[in-house]
Amino acid sequence: MANVILLGPPGAGKGTQAKRLVDGRDMIQLSTGDMLREAKTSGTEMGRKVADVMARGELVTDEIVIGLIEEKIAQNTAGGFIFDGFPRTLKQADALAELLVRTGQRLDAVVEMQVDDAVLVARITGRYTCGNCAAVYHDTTRPTMVEGTCDVCGSHDLRRRADDTEEALKTRLMEYYKKTSPLIGYYYAKGQLSAVDGLAPVEAVADAIAKVLDKR
Repeated sequence: MANVILLGPPGAGKGTQAKRLVDGRDMIQLSTGDMLREAKTSGTEMGRKVADVMARGELVTDEIVIGLIEEKIAQNTAGGFIFDGFPRTLKQADALAELLVRTGQRLDAVVEMQVDDAVLVARITGRYTCGNCAAVYHDTTRPTMVEGTCDVCGSHDLRRRADDTEEALKTRLMEYYKKTSPLIGYYYAKGQLSAVDGLAPVEAVADAIAKVLDKR
C-alpha cells in the first residue's frame, strides 16, 4: 500500500499514470473534481455544503476539500491513494499533511513529472479525440489512418478540447508555475520528492513511477 502525489503541469500525463496505478496496484484516485461532483449529489452533510457553495457560484474552500478527502480515506484504504489535483498550494499541502497524521496515514512519495514546456505545448495543441469512443489522436505523432475518420470505430466525430489552444495552455502553465510549482521545493525539503521524465513513452513513465513506489 502506498499514498502518492503526482505533480506536474497540465498535460504532463498525470491522469494517464494515475489510471495505470489504479488498475495495476488497486489504488484509489482522489480527483478533486470527481469528489466534488460526487459529493454534490450524495445527500450527505458534506455533500449539502458542496451543493450550497456551488449553487452560489463560489469556490469550494480548502476545508471542504480536506473534509471530502477524509471521508474517502475513512471509507477505504485499498492499495493506497493517488492525490490528483490536490494539493495545489503550500497551504493545502500543510492541510493534507495534518490530515494524514490525524488519520494514521502517511505520504509515501511525491512524483514530479518533468516536462519541457515547448514540447508539452506541441503535444497538447496537436491532440484530438473521437467523440464516440474516446480514442486519442495527434496531428503529428498519431494521426488517423484516414483523415477525419476514427481508426477504432469509424466515427467522423473528431474533437479538440476548447482549452487545448496554445494561448489557453500557456495561461494554464502560468497558473501552475505561480501556485503549484512551489510544492516541488516543499516536498524536496521533506525528502519525499522524486522526478521522472514526463515526456517519455507511457510505459517508461509507468516503470519509473513503479520504481519510486517499490523502493519506498
